[in-house]
Amino acid sequence: MAPRKPKVSKTTEEEEKPTISINLEELEAKIRENAEELKKTEENDKKEHKKDISVNGERIKQNIEKVKTKEGIIGYILRNSTSASIDLKDPTKVIDYAVLSSSVLEASEELSKTFKLGDVKHVLVEGNNVKLLSFTVEDNKVSVFMEKDVDHSRVHKELLD
Repeated sequence: MAPRKPKVSKTTEEEEKPTISINLEELEAKIRENAEELKKTEENDKKEHKKDISVNGERIKQNIEKVKTKEGIIGYILRNSTSASIDLKDPTKVIDYAVLSSSVLEASEELSKTFKLGDVKHVLVEGNNVKLLSFTVEDNKVSVFMEKDVDHSRVHKELLD
């Protein structure tokens, strides 16, 4: 038995079209409510993120001491408002690496503000042979220099653990 073809009715100008009525006051109230809810959710997410990375300076120093011994790590720069700690395998490059580290962090902050990107979690700069991972935790600015084949995500995670 062949399937039946559905009946198709033609629309005419005389047929009544459905109307949609919208109460703009209710819609506006609902939009405000959703916006407030979203804002609260974003604030809670930011608080949780800060809790996740809330590692004091001593903890960062301990973690960086462990990470610096790993294969492929060239060195690090850790600085805050009162001090700086630099440990590089090639001491002749201290100035170059310090300038690079500072420039990368400042540029990322400026770009984030200019383009309203929000908080910068970390910055990765890759060259031909070396890469730089930079991030800020509380008052501490951390830059780790490593060979290009090192897993920077793993290094980042180990520093924040």
